[in-house]
Amino acid sequence: MEALTATNFFFRNQTTFLRGKVRDVYSIGQDHLVVVACDRISAFDHVLPKPIPYKGQVLNSVAALFLDATRDIIPNWKIATPDPQVTIGHKCEAIPVEFVVRGYLAGHAWRIYREGGRSICGVTLPDGLRENDRLPQPIITPATKASSGHDEDITLKEITARKLLTQKQLDKLVDTSLALYKRGTEYAAARGLILVDTKYEFGRKDGSLMLIDEVHTPDSSRFFYSDAYDHLQVEGKPQKQLSKEFVREWLIEHQFQGLKGQIIPEMPEEFIASITDRYVELYNAMTGHELAKRSYHNIDATMEQNIIQNLEQLQLI
Repeated sequence: MEALTATNFFFRNQTTFLRGKVRDVYSIGQDHLVVVACDRISAFDHVLPKPIPYKGQVLNSVAALFLDATRDIIPNWKIATPDPQVTIGHKCEAIPVEFVVRGYLAGHAWRIYREGGRSICGVTLPDGLRENDRLPQPIITPATKASSGHDEDITLKEITARKLLTQKQLDKLVDTSLALYKRGTEYAAARGLILVDTKYEFGRKDGSLMLIDEVHTPDSSRFFYSDAYDHLQVEGKPQKQLSKEFVREWLIEHQFQGLKGQIIPEMPEEFIASITDRYVELYNAMTGHELAKRSYHNIDATMEQNIIQNLEQLQLI
């Protein structure tokens, strides 16, 4: 199965290069980035051995859709998408906190709750909830952005106590996160989906706050189908995950949670194909269009040409 595992470009005016878990990030001058969404997949802060075909295209395309659809709420980093897997944008000083908004009890929050926890990041949850139940109202459960290792849960009070943000900045980003979640929820509902939970990342550019990274993608968010939600909850059955949570569940079943001494299990080709199907399914559901799958033939040269042409148009090289 063809896929884009990594890139190795060098552009005029390139100053730095960073290979993240999923993205390859090229700095152009001091103020701009070229970000390539590769087909790598990560879970529990580890990059898994095999890539997922078309995953990068789905991530980049869905993120571009929602970055454009939320500019009225907050400015964002995106300038252009010259290639199905590439975004060119502003370089920002990242705020080291993820704002995770949860409308339902799922994933990490459910695992804490299941073990008896009733307080998550300083938010108290009522007794008697089941996995995937809707919460009384959306909550924010922030996490610190670790440069290496696991991100850690943090309360809103701890954010200001550690001087990661001022109270004014924090209030602004809490309100913005809830507004973004509301927009995503409305967009999803119109397409027969439920936005279960999601994370937002922010940065500073010339003194102003900006939305950065990806928005409402299957890597940063969890979706359910709305038409099946109620009866599956009533019957106590699992919801179908349009996210990579089912990859985490598969890894847990195979005794891997990123802990010391654990070995990453090798995913069989059939499971890799099913992951691709989930990503493509979400793209189709969110956009109302079938994904026009890109060709992987000569992808490096094609991508490089697309990037250079756009950088020249933007007068960045």
